[in-house]
Amino acid sequence: MPARRAVVLLSGGLDSTTALAVARGEGFDGYALSFDYGQRHDRELESARRVAAALGAKEHLVLRLDLRAIGGSALTADIPVPKSRSHEAMGTGIPVTYVPARNTIFLSHALAWAEVLESQDIYIGVNALDYSGYPDCRPEYVEAFERMANLATKAGVEGRSRLTIHTPLIRLTKAQIVRLGVELGVDFGLTWSCYEPQPDGRACGLCDSCLLRQKGFAEAGLRDPVPAAH
Repeated sequence: MPARRAVVLLSGGLDSTTALAVARGEGFDGYALSFDYGQRHDRELESARRVAAALGAKEHLVLRLDLRAIGGSALTADIPVPKSRSHEAMGTGIPVTYVPARNTIFLSHALAWAEVLESQDIYIGVNALDYSGYPDCRPEYVEAFERMANLATKAGVEGRSRLTIHTPLIRLTKAQIVRLGVELGVDFGLTWSCYEPQPDGRACGLCDSCLLRQKGFAEAGLRDPVPAAH
């Protein structure tokens, strides 16, 4: 039988890379989908391309959406990226690095591509434990989107297929995600997490994403292969 197709949202970060590896390990041909959405830097897109190649994605599609026109986030507007926050602070409230409706926008495009590919499966590396409090990373959000997706597509209405949104990392800690990636052969040296790279190309080591990444590798008892300035 031919391999099943899955659309995998791929940012080039630790979580989405592991999600792509999980999809491959579960017997899917991965169709990686990334976005050039006006984020502060394109370093993560470079990582996404390298990850997609390394993990054998059948295709890697990069869509361009300029969310700077909407703004409202430290990743798409002239708003400072928070640095050196405690893990307690990161677990409280929604930070300015939240991009309004980002996962809804990304999943909508993934849904469209899945329908064209006649795929019934979308993978997204959202996590609701060691994360920055984004509302579109929670299980109830993903479940609601999946229900909507099966109401909103031709394939769903005609009863030809039922779409499933896979969230294999949603209840894992960052340390568990790191260990899972290692087990699946992920080269984390290809990945990128930092919101604000340094002029010399290193990760800042101080933004929420860097701190959560550091926490994951430290608790997993492993060394992060990506150098950080702090």
